[in-house]
Amino acid sequence: MSTFYILLAFLAGCGLPLQAAANARLGKTLASPFSAAGLQLGIAAALLFVLALATGEIRAMDRLAQAEWWQLSAGLASAAYVVAGIFLFPRLGAVATVGLFIAGQALASLMLDGFGLFGIARRVPGPLAWLGTACVAIGIVLIVRGQRRVAEAGRLATKAAWIALGALCGALLPVQGALNAALARTAGAPLAVSFTSFMVAAAGMAIVLLAVIGLGIGARPRLAGVGSMPWWGWLGGPVGAAYVTTVFMAMPVIGAAATVGFTIAGQQIVSMLIDRFGWLGLPRNAVSRVRLAGTMVLLAGVVSIKLF
Repeated sequence: MSTFYILLAFLAGCGLPLQAAANARLGKTLASPFSAAGLQLGIAAALLFVLALATGEIRAMDRLAQAEWWQLSAGLASAAYVVAGIFLFPRLGAVATVGLFIAGQALASLMLDGFGLFGIARRVPGPLAWLGTACVAIGIVLIVRGQRRVAEAGRLATKAAWIALGALCGALLPVQGALNAALARTAGAPLAVSFTSFMVAAAGMAIVLLAVIGLGIGARPRLAGVGSMPWWGWLGGPVGAAYVTTVFMAMPVIGAAATVGFTIAGQQIVSMLIDRFGWLGLPRNAVSRVRLAGTMVLLAGVVSIKLF
């Protein structure tokens, strides 16, 4: 059983770079990254609603209505993650931003396991877990150093607030998974939980979009080019739905740290393949030895965390 969820977590992570590329393509087409994010979240919510309706899980919505409001707000983590990416990418660079997100996820997942927070079964970290965590951290640093321009290093040191924001928003994702896992145990309906999570996320993004348009700091969406979108430009919603659902289903079985670790591993491997071969219309970039070494160290750390 655990092998099945390990594979699911890995495949869910593999989809994240595809989601990022799809969101970027849609954002460029609409001339509004906030509109693109809101649309992809809405697509995910619609897809999950259809699946919950088809499986009969939609009837569990009555049980979810009895949950605490803060448990139902887990979907806001997705909205915060997307908004943080929009703000941080131009300020810190894409690779550094992703590195911070990963660092936040790794630390939060280890704390969820170590303290048994939000209903996650407590797994006291042993020597292998700490060794694995150190390897993950070293791997992240190597990956960032292997792709980020040297000139950016000085600028990163002066942006402590943005760096803290990146790590914090990354940490929200494992917490979201833990809260959704608790809801799924109560309702017995993972699809209904995922639908609720994405409905909250889409509503949060709609509020953000209205705010940025009203304040004049964001453009109104441009719909003229939507018809010419490539098919993969619409993958953001389905991939996001699969990722969120997989994470909270896997956490109770293999633990938060292992779940996040395997999603990170899948994310890094597919990211390197996209760079190497120029998939999804993105430019080809050579994969440096430092970045490759960082990915190998990260994978070793993930395996060590799972073994504890």
